[in-house]
Amino acid sequence: MRWLWTGYLKKYKWFLLAAAILMALEGGSLGAFSYMMKPMFDTAFASGDTGALLSVSLIFGGIFVLRGVTSVLHKILLAFVSQKSGADLRIGLVSNLMVQDNAFHQTHPPGHLIQRVQADVQSINGVWAAFITGAGRDVIALLSLIGVAVSIDWLWTLVAFVGMPLLVLPALGAQRFVRRRAREARDLGADISTRLDEIFHGIVPTKLNRLEKYQSDRFRRDTKALVKAQIKATAGTSSISGMVDFTAGLGVFCVLLYGGSEIVSGEKTVGEFMAFFTAVGMMFEPLRRLAGVTGLWQVAAAAIERLKELMDLKPTIADPAKPKPTPEGVPEITLSDIKLAYGGTPVLQGTSFTAEAGKTTAIVGASGAGKSTIFNVLTRLVDPQSGKITIQGVNNRDLTLHGLRNMFSVVSQEALLFDETVRENILLGREDVSDENLKTVLDAAHVSDFLPKLANGLDTEVGPRGSNLSGGQRQRVVIARALLRDTPILLLDEATSALDTKSETVVQKALDRLSKGRTTLVIAHRLSTVREADKIVVMDKGEVVDQGPHKELLARGGVYAELHRLQFSTEGVTAEQQALTPVASVDTADNERRPGLFGRLFAGLMRN
Repeated sequence: MRWLWTGYLKKYKWFLLAAAILMALEGGSLGAFSYMMKPMFDTAFASGDTGALLSVSLIFGGIFVLRGVTSVLHKILLAFVSQKSGADLRIGLVSNLMVQDNAFHQTHPPGHLIQRVQADVQSINGVWAAFITGAGRDVIALLSLIGVAVSIDWLWTLVAFVGMPLLVLPALGAQRFVRRRAREARDLGADISTRLDEIFHGIVPTKLNRLEKYQSDRFRRDTKALVKAQIKATAGTSSISGMVDFTAGLGVFCVLLYGGSEIVSGEKTVGEFMAFFTAVGMMFEPLRRLAGVTGLWQVAAAAIERLKELMDLKPTIADPAKPKPTPEGVPEITLSDIKLAYGGTPVLQGTSFTAEAGKTTAIVGASGAGKSTIFNVLTRLVDPQSGKITIQGVNNRDLTLHGLRNMFSVVSQEALLFDETVRENILLGREDVSDENLKTVLDAAHVSDFLPKLANGLDTEVGPRGSNLSGGQRQRVVIARALLRDTPILLLDEATSALDTKSETVVQKALDRLSKGRTTLVIAHRLSTVREADKIVVMDKGEVVDQGPHKELLARGGVYAELHRLQFSTEGVTAEQQALTPVASVDTADNERRPGLFGRLFAGLMRN
């Protein structure tokens, strides 16, 4: 709770103080109301003094006016603090989650994180809502009513609370039960969020594979478990209020028997008894509400524990203590004996090669060879267990993460677009881009080719994950974004593998223009897309097994030549003849050269 106060509530301390004063006035009005019962009965009614009756009536009216005004004002103040602090907490949580390492996000599904950011923070706001509707006021009211009761007769007060000791142990047990059930419900809610994320993002394969019933059954099972946990938590919370009702009934019974006998004997006045009985009668209602709040607090406490766990997380990949300046110009990149394993499984095993400045280096190999992992270690999405990566002679671990990643533009097979307009997906919040510069980028990326076909041009909404655009259009938007970033290093990860022939041709032209004047690293399964690279690095099982230009690799034989033979073998044409074929002829249209059946199947498998 301390971190919640220092990090998110302390800044609103004056609002909270003002709200506390207003709640104190509202809560104290109940004590004043019960206390005024004595003069009303003993002075105004018993003596028949009309002047006293008028005074008592005015005081009662003033009490209710004060109560109404303070109630409105403190609710407004607490609502302000609740919403602002809740927003601050969500923003802080999301900011902290985004800087966590890839390993964290691989073990924490998006649905679970969404549940933390939304539902857990909402649980804390639920406690705020209870305070807004009177919990703080009820505390003051309870204290003021106890004060009135004690001032009339302390012994009567003890009799009224005779059942309270019986409430303590059951209430503590119920609170622990509620907290356990609340935590269970939060975990189940996170599972459901993950399930929904999978259902709606995978709606097409769900339909094509007729998985509607399968997904519905899984969702139904999780939902039933959640409902069961929530009912148990509600039952626990309600039982606490029920215990208060039991002790209240016992207390009233004892007061009537004991205090009533003193009224009959004349030891106490009717006004004293009415003031005391009113105070006690009004006392148990705020006590009952406060008991309900303790149940809500247990629910919030479970959420606070979970949120604190996330807020205390520190990324293992962080800025160095003494960062070096970011290299300027187009850099050379060198990987030296890089070794990396995930959970004991080797991924990179002594990988070493150099990507020359301003040139294109292609990385090829079968799936699982470690190609994409190289991009991850370059940008420090993950750090290797050993080895060194230098950019223009500077170790990438000696650069700030911001400075390092600001050197890279990435175009991958999965073009990441946000549910915004085409314009916003290219600019990404930048306001320093002129219309002329934007047009240049759009033309270079061939985005201008399809803009006239869109309903609102640049201001057309692309839909969730760019669903309103075709695959080729999405890739061109991403390329325009990369052109606008104008970074010295370009990473291309299967950027055209999911496109049809026509779209691939257009996107490839845009990529060729994008790579000029940059150090470019290309991951590709289709060797036809990297034949003209300055260097081709061949990987197998996490190791660099060969490197060099296309023709030299073919001439040496080995893994690359075998991959080439499998991908480009044709009926009646030998691999040796293919190797002697000019580069341009291999990239011609299908009517000039069509791969054999096995070649087409292999290429398809490699793309997938």
